[in-house]
Amino acid sequence: MSNESAVPITGAEIVVRCLAEEGVKHVFGYPGGAVLYIYDAIFQQDKFQHVLVRHEQAAIHAADAYSRSSNTVGVALVTSGPGVTNAVTGLSTAYMDSIPMVVISGQVPSHAIGQDAFQECDTVGITRPVVKHNFLVKDVRELASTIKKAFFIARTGRPGPVLVDIPKDITVNKCLYEYPREIEMRSYRPVDKGHAGQIRKAVQLLQNAERPMIYAGGGVILANASDELNRLVEKTGFPVTNTLMGLGGSRSSDPHFVGMPGMHGTYEANMAMQHCDVLIAIGSRFDDRVIGNPKHFASHPRKIIHIDIDPSSISKRVRVDIPIVGNVKDVLVELLSQLDAGSVQTNTNALQGWWKQIAEWRGRDCLKYPTSDIVIKPQAVIEQLHKVTNGDAFITSDVGQHQMWAAQYYPFDKPRRWINSGGLGTMGVGLPFAMGVQMANPDATVACVTGEGSIQMCIQELATCKQYHLTPKIILLNNRFLGMVRQWQQIDYGSRYSESYMDSLPDFEKLAEAYGHVGMRIEKPGDVEGSLREAFAMKDRLVFMNFITDQNENVWPMVKAGRGLNEMLLGSEDL
Repeated sequence: MSNESAVPITGAEIVVRCLAEEGVKHVFGYPGGAVLYIYDAIFQQDKFQHVLVRHEQAAIHAADAYSRSSNTVGVALVTSGPGVTNAVTGLSTAYMDSIPMVVISGQVPSHAIGQDAFQECDTVGITRPVVKHNFLVKDVRELASTIKKAFFIARTGRPGPVLVDIPKDITVNKCLYEYPREIEMRSYRPVDKGHAGQIRKAVQLLQNAERPMIYAGGGVILANASDELNRLVEKTGFPVTNTLMGLGGSRSSDPHFVGMPGMHGTYEANMAMQHCDVLIAIGSRFDDRVIGNPKHFASHPRKIIHIDIDPSSISKRVRVDIPIVGNVKDVLVELLSQLDAGSVQTNTNALQGWWKQIAEWRGRDCLKYPTSDIVIKPQAVIEQLHKVTNGDAFITSDVGQHQMWAAQYYPFDKPRRWINSGGLGTMGVGLPFAMGVQMANPDATVACVTGEGSIQMCIQELATCKQYHLTPKIILLNNRFLGMVRQWQQIDYGSRYSESYMDSLPDFEKLAEAYGHVGMRIEKPGDVEGSLREAFAMKDRLVFMNFITDQNENVWPMVKAGRGLNEMLLGSEDL
């Protein structure tokens, strides 16, 4: 396709051409009056497929997961007013997790802006806190360059969603089309290469460490730096922990992996985080759910190296000793190069003693749970899911207890296989996430782990799955409670279960069948594996699996809010 036109074309046609120039293959959206010219242009093109969702929130979530699972920029299209406001939750979800996306929104005609026109809202003002950047296009001649800037901003530096708001008159106005090959923005020049001197200091610090720890987050996934992280672990022999967003960044099957840290992390990971003498944080941000109380975390002195593309994330919650601003992959390549030079040797004797201590912590077997022949344990469902899929599925999740059990009991050896809302904690993402993942990876095995509260927030997307022949397997861990809310109410609110019991649930099997899918109800522990195998054998059908699980099961271990990492509750006996 030529990147310029000899005759003027409409703004709507420009939007379509720009998306094609960027190599976009799928756009998730929902039409409305302000974007009908764009939809008309989409109807007349064949460069990408539009996916009609049933709610704008799902469009953003699906584009988000499309990006997470494929290392591309996800694209969504919504109309003005309620179309935009419905999209805000999805934008915030992507923003918190640094997911590169471009969202195009319709706006009322330019002359009507500020006049309280039908389906008008201040899109730029409303979305400003939940996007990396946004634009209001005021001249059709600026449309192509604005879309180019949007893609550039979304995928560079610390990634994030970018919104382009286009008034309806701009989509019908005409101009000559030319798509810029390069973009230059004086006010936006993200740093990629880490400071060589800082990297040398980091190597020296690692060389002298007696109790080292590698703490890797979602930045490793976003930077495609998993190979470099695994090489660092192999080269140094250091223990490594991956945050919820970083799972799969290092291989969970590697004995150096000590599990996930934080509120529902492993005992060995949290104790190692708390008692290490040198901590190298890679693409992670010392989130409150990871380190607990910063004052408590700082009570154990340690030297901290922090590698991150975003300078504002460094020393934001925890003071660090060696900050390295740069792309995680580039920095790790340079760090490994210095280690490979042969002049750097780690403290072998001290490291052996450190691993002996970690082995003692591991001996607590903190993820062990009581099995049952009577009631289905949710942990067992996840373990069987891992077995049946050979640990090679894309797993999306909603938010709650089921999310934590999936993170704890489904080990990930590959990046971009674990798709969940980490920063915002958005219920309802699981099903649209699965849609986006399968659109990006049509031949992959996709499973959505969810709860009976979360799944009902975007359950209408079962219709989207039917229309586009999407066949994820839905693993509903049904305990008839808002599980994580109930757990907190039990622990901190005297077991006063205020509005956390789901008193009127639909017949999920019949509901799935009403949408044209397969519904299954599993009530006996002995039927779990067989049912999963039966479901995954139906490769051309969406199967909704309703597992009736133990109502009283809690997620352990747990660090209560405001407590330190070594103040862990390993089970109900610690309450």
